[in-house]
Amino acid sequence: MTEDHIFTLTRAERERTREVAAALAEVEPGLVDDRAWLDACRDMSQRLPERLRRRLRAFRHDPRLDGMLLVRNLPVASVLPPTPAVAGSVERKATPAAGTTALVSMQIGEVIAYRDEKSGALVQNVVPVPGRETQQSNAGSVPLELHVENAFHPHRPDMVALFCVRPDHDGGAGLRVASVRRAIRMLPDDIRKVLGEDRFRTEVPPSFGGGPEGRAPRHPVLSGDFDDPDVRVDFHATRLADEEDEQAAEAMTVLRAALDTITRAVHLLPGDLAVVDNRVALHGRTHFVPRYDGEDRWLHRTFIHLDHRRSRAMRQGNGQVLS
Repeated sequence: MTEDHIFTLTRAERERTREVAAALAEVEPGLVDDRAWLDACRDMSQRLPERLRRRLRAFRHDPRLDGMLLVRNLPVASVLPPTPAVAGSVERKATPAAGTTALVSMQIGEVIAYRDEKSGALVQNVVPVPGRETQQSNAGSVPLELHVENAFHPHRPDMVALFCVRPDHDGGAGLRVASVRRAIRMLPDDIRKVLGEDRFRTEVPPSFGGGPEGRAPRHPVLSGDFDDPDVRVDFHATRLADEEDEQAAEAMTVLRAALDTITRAVHLLPGDLAVVDNRVALHGRTHFVPRYDGEDRWLHRTFIHLDHRRSRAMRQGNGQVLS
Protein backbone atom coordinates (compact mmCIF):
# COMPACT_ATOMS: atom_id res chain seq x y z
CA MET A 1 0.00 0.00 0.00
CA THR A 2 1.48 3.30 -1.07
CA GLU A 3 1.33 6.53 0.90
CA ASP A 4 -0.87 8.23 -1.71
CA HIS A 5 -3.91 6.70 -0.02
CA ILE A 6 -3.36 9.01 2.99
CA PHE A 7 -4.75 12.54 3.13
CA THR A 8 -3.90 14.63 6.21
CA LEU A 9 -5.77 17.80 7.10
CA THR A 10 -3.82 20.86 8.16
CA ARG A 11 -4.58 22.42 11.54
CA ALA A 12 -6.64 25.14 9.85
CA GLU A 13 -8.57 22.56 7.83
CA ARG A 14 -9.25 20.53 10.97
CA GLU A 15 -10.61 23.61 12.75
CA ARG A 16 -12.76 24.48 9.75
CA THR A 17 -14.19 20.96 9.77
CA ARG A 18 -14.82 21.23 13.51
CA GLU A 19 -16.78 24.45 12.96
CA VAL A 20 -18.96 22.88 10.26
CA ALA A 21 -19.62 19.76 12.36
CA ALA A 22 -20.48 21.88 15.41
CA ALA A 23 -22.92 23.98 13.37
CA LEU A 24 -24.51 20.83 11.98
CA ALA A 25 -24.95 19.43 15.50
CA GLU A 26 -27.14 22.46 16.27
CA VAL A 27 -29.53 21.86 13.37
CA GLU A 28 -32.97 20.90 14.64
CA PRO A 29 -34.14 18.37 15.63
CA GLY A 30 -30.57 17.19 16.27
CA LEU A 31 -31.24 13.64 15.08
CA VAL A 32 -29.05 11.92 12.50
CA ASP A 33 -31.90 10.00 10.86
CA ASP A 34 -34.19 13.01 10.49
CA ARG A 35 -34.69 14.12 6.89
CA ALA A 36 -34.33 17.82 7.64
CA TRP A 37 -31.03 17.18 9.43
CA LEU A 38 -29.80 15.04 6.54
CA ASP A 39 -30.74 17.73 4.03
CA ALA A 40 -28.72 20.21 6.07
CA CYS A 41 -25.83 17.74 6.24
CA ARG A 42 -25.84 17.36 2.47
CA ASP A 43 -25.79 21.13 2.00
CA MET A 44 -23.23 21.83 4.72
CA SER A 45 -20.83 19.23 3.39
CA GLN A 46 -20.07 21.86 0.74
CA ARG A 47 -18.50 23.94 3.52
CA LEU A 48 -15.80 21.38 4.26
CA PRO A 49 -12.27 22.52 3.35
CA GLU A 50 -11.82 22.77 -0.40
CA ARG A 51 -8.72 20.58 -0.48
CA LEU A 52 -10.58 17.80 1.35
CA ARG A 53 -13.56 18.06 -1.00
CA ARG A 54 -11.27 17.79 -4.01
CA ARG A 55 -9.58 14.68 -2.61
CA LEU A 56 -12.90 13.00 -1.80
CA ARG A 57 -14.16 13.78 -5.31
CA ALA A 58 -11.01 12.30 -6.82
CA PHE A 59 -11.40 9.14 -4.73
CA ARG A 60 -15.02 8.79 -5.80
CA HIS A 61 -13.87 8.98 -9.42
CA ASP A 62 -10.94 6.59 -9.02
CA PRO A 63 -10.13 4.66 -5.80
CA ARG A 64 -6.69 3.87 -7.24
CA LEU A 65 -4.89 0.58 -6.65
CA ASP A 66 -5.58 0.34 -2.92
CA GLY A 67 -9.31 1.03 -3.02
CA MET A 68 -9.05 2.95 0.24
CA LEU A 69 -8.64 6.57 1.33
CA LEU A 70 -7.43 7.39 4.84
CA VAL A 71 -8.33 10.92 5.96
CA ARG A 72 -6.30 11.91 9.01
CA ASN A 73 -6.48 14.72 11.58
CA LEU A 74 -10.25 15.18 11.58
CA PRO A 75 -11.57 16.79 14.78
CA VAL A 76 -12.43 14.66 17.80
CA ALA A 77 -13.79 15.70 21.17
CA SER A 78 -11.33 16.07 24.03
CA VAL A 79 -13.86 14.48 26.40
CA LEU A 80 -15.80 11.42 25.27
CA PRO A 81 -18.56 9.38 26.87
CA PRO A 82 -17.89 5.71 27.62
CA THR A 83 -17.66 3.41 24.62
CA PRO A 84 -21.05 1.71 24.12
CA ALA A 85 -21.01 -2.01 24.94
CA VAL A 86 -24.41 -3.21 23.77
CA ALA A 87 -25.47 -5.08 20.64
CA GLY A 88 -26.93 -2.98 17.83
CA SER A 89 -25.39 0.26 19.10
CA VAL A 90 -26.04 3.27 16.87
CA GLU A 91 -25.77 7.05 16.88
CA ARG A 92 -29.20 8.69 16.75
CA LYS A 93 -28.16 11.98 18.33
CA ALA A 94 -26.33 14.38 16.04
CA THR A 95 -23.06 14.62 17.94
CA PRO A 96 -20.11 16.44 16.33
CA ALA A 97 -18.40 13.06 15.72
CA ALA A 98 -21.50 11.62 14.05
CA GLY A 99 -21.81 14.84 12.08
CA THR A 100 -18.20 14.68 10.92
CA THR A 101 -18.71 11.11 9.71
CA ALA A 102 -21.92 12.06 7.91
CA LEU A 103 -20.45 15.24 6.37
CA VAL A 104 -17.51 13.42 4.80
CA SER A 105 -19.78 10.59 3.64
CA MET A 106 -22.33 12.97 2.10
CA GLN A 107 -19.57 14.70 0.16
CA ILE A 108 -18.86 11.36 -1.53
CA GLY A 109 -22.43 10.17 -2.13
CA GLU A 110 -25.66 9.39 -0.28
CA VAL A 111 -25.58 7.81 3.18
CA ILE A 112 -27.83 4.73 3.27
CA ALA A 113 -28.74 1.97 5.69
CA TYR A 114 -30.69 -1.30 5.76
CA ARG A 115 -33.89 -1.73 7.76
CA ASP A 116 -32.79 -5.16 9.02
CA GLU A 117 -29.33 -4.05 10.14
CA LYS A 118 -28.79 -1.92 13.25
CA SER A 119 -32.47 -0.86 13.09
CA GLY A 120 -31.83 1.15 9.93
CA ALA A 121 -29.62 3.76 11.64
CA LEU A 122 -27.47 5.81 9.28
CA VAL A 123 -24.50 6.26 11.65
CA GLN A 124 -23.67 3.00 13.40
CA ASN A 125 -21.25 2.13 16.17
CA VAL A 126 -18.61 -0.54 15.68
CA VAL A 127 -17.79 -1.62 19.23
CA PRO A 128 -16.93 -4.87 21.01
CA VAL A 129 -19.85 -6.44 22.87
CA PRO A 130 -19.45 -8.73 25.91
CA GLY A 131 -20.24 -12.34 25.08
CA ARG A 132 -19.83 -11.81 21.32
CA GLU A 133 -16.05 -11.93 21.15
CA THR A 134 -15.96 -14.87 18.70
CA GLN A 135 -18.65 -13.61 16.34
CA GLN A 136 -17.82 -12.79 12.75
CA SER A 137 -19.41 -9.38 13.10
CA ASN A 138 -18.62 -5.81 14.09
CA ALA A 139 -19.39 -6.78 17.70
CA GLY A 140 -16.60 -9.37 17.86
CA SER A 141 -12.93 -9.04 18.68
CA VAL A 142 -11.48 -12.14 17.00
CA PRO A 143 -9.98 -11.73 13.51
CA LEU A 144 -12.75 -10.74 11.10
CA GLU A 145 -12.61 -12.47 7.71
CA LEU A 146 -11.99 -10.38 4.63
CA HIS A 147 -15.31 -9.47 3.08
CA VAL A 148 -17.23 -7.10 0.88
CA GLU A 149 -19.83 -5.39 3.06
CA ASN A 150 -23.26 -7.02 2.66
CA ALA A 151 -21.94 -9.10 -0.22
CA PHE A 152 -25.25 -10.98 -0.46
CA HIS A 153 -27.28 -7.83 -1.16
CA PRO A 154 -28.15 -6.61 -4.70
CA HIS A 155 -27.72 -3.03 -3.46
CA ARG A 156 -24.69 -3.42 -1.22
CA PRO A 157 -22.79 -0.23 -0.34
CA ASP A 158 -20.45 1.30 -2.90
CA MET A 159 -18.34 2.73 -0.09
CA VAL A 160 -17.94 2.08 3.63
CA ALA A 161 -16.67 4.85 5.93
CA LEU A 162 -15.13 4.12 9.34
CA PHE A 163 -14.33 7.02 11.68
CA CYS A 164 -12.15 6.33 14.71
CA VAL A 165 -13.60 7.92 17.83
CA ARG A 166 -11.40 5.87 20.17
CA PRO A 167 -8.76 3.19 19.41
CA ASP A 168 -8.39 -0.05 21.35
CA HIS A 169 -6.27 0.00 24.50
CA ASP A 170 -3.19 -1.64 23.01
CA GLY A 171 -3.41 -0.07 19.55
CA GLY A 172 -3.32 -3.52 18.00
CA ALA A 173 -6.72 -3.58 16.30
CA GLY A 174 -6.01 -3.21 12.61
CA LEU A 175 -8.42 -2.50 9.78
CA ARG A 176 -7.38 -5.08 7.19
CA VAL A 177 -7.78 -3.97 3.58
CA ALA A 178 -7.10 -5.91 0.39
CA SER A 179 -7.73 -4.53 -3.09
CA VAL A 180 -8.66 -6.82 -5.96
CA ARG A 181 -6.93 -4.28 -8.22
CA ARG A 182 -3.64 -5.48 -6.74
CA ALA A 183 -4.61 -9.15 -6.43
CA ILE A 184 -5.87 -9.47 -10.01
CA ARG A 185 -2.28 -9.36 -11.28
CA MET A 186 -1.59 -12.63 -9.44
CA LEU A 187 -4.57 -14.53 -10.87
CA PRO A 188 -4.09 -16.69 -13.99
CA ASP A 189 -6.62 -16.12 -16.75
CA ASP A 190 -8.33 -19.47 -16.18
CA ILE A 191 -8.86 -18.62 -12.50
CA ARG A 192 -10.26 -15.21 -13.41
CA LYS A 193 -12.65 -16.86 -15.85
CA VAL A 194 -14.03 -19.24 -13.23
CA LEU A 195 -14.41 -16.44 -10.68
CA GLY A 196 -16.36 -14.49 -13.30
CA GLU A 197 -19.05 -17.17 -13.62
CA ASP A 198 -22.22 -17.75 -11.57
CA ARG A 199 -20.71 -20.54 -9.52
CA PHE A 200 -21.00 -19.02 -6.03
CA ARG A 201 -23.60 -18.10 -3.42
CA THR A 202 -23.40 -15.72 -0.47
CA GLU A 203 -25.76 -16.69 2.33
CA VAL A 204 -28.10 -14.08 3.77
CA PRO A 205 -27.37 -13.53 7.50
CA PRO A 206 -30.12 -14.06 10.09
CA SER A 207 -30.30 -10.30 10.73
CA PHE A 208 -31.58 -9.85 7.17
CA GLY A 209 -34.12 -12.63 7.36
CA GLY A 210 -31.76 -15.45 6.44
CA GLY A 211 -33.17 -18.28 4.37
CA PRO A 212 -32.55 -21.95 3.63
CA GLU A 213 -28.84 -22.65 3.15
CA GLY A 214 -27.92 -23.08 -0.49
CA ARG A 215 -30.93 -21.10 -1.75
CA ALA A 216 -29.20 -17.75 -2.07
CA PRO A 217 -28.91 -16.54 -5.68
CA ARG A 218 -25.90 -17.67 -7.69
CA HIS A 219 -23.43 -14.94 -8.54
CA PRO A 220 -19.87 -14.43 -9.81
CA VAL A 221 -17.09 -13.32 -7.48
CA LEU A 222 -15.56 -11.07 -10.16
CA SER A 223 -17.64 -9.02 -12.58
CA GLY A 224 -17.19 -6.22 -15.07
CA ASP A 225 -13.91 -5.57 -16.85
CA PHE A 226 -11.69 -8.65 -17.05
CA ASP A 227 -8.57 -6.71 -16.04
CA ASP A 228 -10.23 -4.32 -13.57
CA PRO A 229 -13.19 -6.19 -12.08
CA ASP A 230 -15.51 -5.51 -9.20
CA VAL A 231 -15.35 -8.11 -6.43
CA ARG A 232 -18.21 -9.73 -4.50
CA VAL A 233 -17.14 -12.17 -1.82
CA ASP A 234 -17.30 -12.75 1.92
CA PHE A 235 -14.87 -15.44 3.01
CA HIS A 236 -17.13 -16.26 5.94
CA ALA A 237 -20.42 -16.43 4.02
CA THR A 238 -19.66 -17.11 0.33
CA ARG A 239 -19.99 -20.76 -0.69
CA LEU A 240 -19.75 -22.83 -3.84
CA ALA A 241 -23.07 -23.06 -5.66
CA ASP A 242 -22.18 -26.68 -6.37
CA GLU A 243 -20.27 -28.41 -3.57
CA GLU A 244 -18.62 -30.71 -6.11
CA ASP A 245 -17.30 -27.85 -8.25
CA GLU A 246 -13.56 -28.41 -7.87
CA GLN A 247 -12.64 -25.65 -10.30
CA ALA A 248 -14.60 -23.07 -8.31
CA ALA A 249 -13.08 -24.33 -5.06
CA GLU A 250 -9.59 -23.99 -6.49
CA ALA A 251 -10.36 -20.51 -7.83
CA MET A 252 -11.49 -19.37 -4.38
CA THR A 253 -8.32 -20.79 -2.83
CA VAL A 254 -6.12 -18.99 -5.34
CA LEU A 255 -8.02 -15.72 -4.86
CA ARG A 256 -7.75 -15.93 -1.11
CA ALA A 257 -4.01 -16.61 -1.28
CA ALA A 258 -3.52 -13.63 -3.58
CA LEU A 259 -5.52 -11.34 -1.30
CA ASP A 260 -3.63 -12.55 1.77
CA THR A 261 -0.40 -11.60 0.01
CA ILE A 262 -1.41 -7.98 -0.47
CA THR A 263 -3.56 -7.42 2.64
CA ARG A 264 -2.42 -4.55 4.85
CA ALA A 265 -3.51 -3.61 8.36
CA VAL A 266 -4.26 0.06 9.05
CA HIS A 267 -4.25 1.09 12.70
CA LEU A 268 -6.75 3.90 13.07
CA LEU A 269 -6.07 6.76 15.46
CA PRO A 270 -8.62 9.21 16.87
CA GLY A 271 -9.62 11.53 14.03
CA ASP A 272 -8.81 8.99 11.31
CA LEU A 273 -11.55 8.19 8.82
CA ALA A 274 -11.04 5.31 6.38
CA VAL A 275 -13.19 5.10 3.26
CA VAL A 276 -13.12 1.66 1.63
CA ASP A 277 -14.40 1.25 -1.92
CA ASN A 278 -16.69 -1.75 -1.42
CA ARG A 279 -16.62 -2.57 -5.14
CA VAL A 280 -12.89 -3.22 -5.46
CA ALA A 281 -11.61 -3.71 -1.90
CA LEU A 282 -12.34 -6.18 0.88
CA HIS A 283 -11.88 -5.34 4.53
CA GLY A 284 -11.65 -7.17 7.84
CA ARG A 285 -10.12 -6.76 11.29
CA THR A 286 -7.22 -8.16 13.26
CA HIS A 287 -7.62 -9.60 16.76
CA PHE A 288 -7.77 -7.31 19.79
CA VAL A 289 -8.60 -7.70 23.47
CA PRO A 290 -11.48 -5.58 24.80
CA ARG A 291 -11.65 -4.69 28.49
CA TYR A 292 -15.26 -3.44 28.68
CA ASP A 293 -14.18 -0.55 30.89
CA GLY A 294 -15.70 2.26 28.82
CA GLU A 295 -12.42 2.88 26.97
CA ASP A 296 -12.68 0.20 24.27
CA ARG A 297 -12.33 0.64 20.52
CA TRP A 298 -15.11 2.78 19.07
CA LEU A 299 -15.73 3.51 15.40
CA HIS A 300 -18.60 5.25 13.64
CA ARG A 301 -19.66 3.54 10.40
CA THR A 302 -21.65 4.73 7.41
CA PHE A 303 -22.63 3.10 4.13
CA ILE A 304 -22.56 5.15 0.93
CA HIS A 305 -24.26 4.78 -2.43
CA LEU A 306 -22.92 6.69 -5.41
CA ASP A 307 -26.09 6.22 -7.47
CA HIS A 308 -29.01 6.80 -5.10
CA ARG A 309 -31.58 6.23 -7.81
CA ARG A 310 -30.82 2.55 -8.38
CA SER A 311 -32.19 1.54 -4.96
CA ARG A 312 -35.29 3.78 -5.15
CA ALA A 313 -37.75 0.86 -5.21
CA MET A 314 -36.39 -0.39 -1.89
CA ARG A 315 -36.47 2.99 -0.09
CA GLN A 316 -39.89 3.90 1.30
CA GLY A 317 -40.79 7.54 0.74
CA ASN A 318 -37.51 8.12 -1.09
CA GLY A 319 -35.70 8.00 2.25
CA GLN A 320 -32.23 6.72 3.05
CA VAL A 321 -33.14 3.27 4.43
CA LEU A 322 -33.47 0.16 2.25
CA SER A 323 -36.22 -2.28 3.24
